[in-house]
Amino acid sequence: MRIPVRALGAIAAATALLFPLAAQAESSDRQVRVWAASCAACHGTDGHAQAGMTSLAGRSADELFTLLIEFKRDVRPATVMHQHAKGYTDDELKRLAQWFAAQSKR
Repeated sequence: MRIPVRALGAIAAATALLFPLAAQAESSDRQVRVWAASCAACHGTDGHAQAGMTSLAGRSADELFTLLIEFKRDVRPATVMHQHAKGYTDDELKRLAQWFAAQSKR
């Protein structure tokens, strides 16, 4: 089967348009994982904390986001979480909450 040259051009153009989107999504996911890694000291790798700390993995994204916003706005008392939360935009906190929610509970 022979593909017309025009069709090959259209396929190449579509691929060229989609590649940056895929690269951007991968970069975005990588960025969220970098942010999440800074939580590991207290909340464990991928949100799986040791006994005595709060695990984040598999919890509701909405619940996690609400908690993070409450820390950020000094509504919820904290020792250090309010300082961490203030370092992120609301959108970044939402992405972090979604990332931890997507991790499986053990």
